[in-house]
Amino acid sequence: MDVLLDLLNSRPLVNGEEQDALGDPADGRRWAREHGGDGSLAELALLREARDALRDVVRGESSPAVLGPLLEGVHQIPEITSDGLQWTVETPPHARLAVEVVLAWAATEKGLPGRLRPCANAECQLFLLDRSRANRARWCSMAVCGNREKARRHYERTR
Repeated sequence: MDVLLDLLNSRPLVNGEEQDALGDPADGRRWAREHGGDGSLAELALLREARDALRDVVRGESSPAVLGPLLEGVHQIPEITSDGLQWTVETPPHARLAVEVVLAWAATEKGLPGRLRPCANAECQLFLLDRSRANRARWCSMAVCGNREKARRHYERTR
């Protein structure tokens, strides 16, 4: 699930300017390798496509069906091991990381429905996975976005 959030959050706003960890080929290769990929240009293109599609799905702007093309040619192979049945995902090498991210999204939606969401700060482009018991987390970071929003509301009330 960490790679899912890392990919979704790879286009943050820094001082009001969007930064793209996958935009520059050298930075993108480094990002992909740090997350278990090979860093090829084909892999980076697919990761950007997956990130944009997932961002729109999580925000509710697109149907999950837009993720379908990312899974074309992917197969799950059953294998019996000493631990029982295990499924292995078979995919082209350049697509493996993007497929893993889509599968992580699906597992999150199944296991923690509604807990992957965009930050409530309108000036933030990050996402969060709410692991709280009450399922009420709103900000990617309480120290940054939460404090700003609370300070803004306090200022508006006292003005």
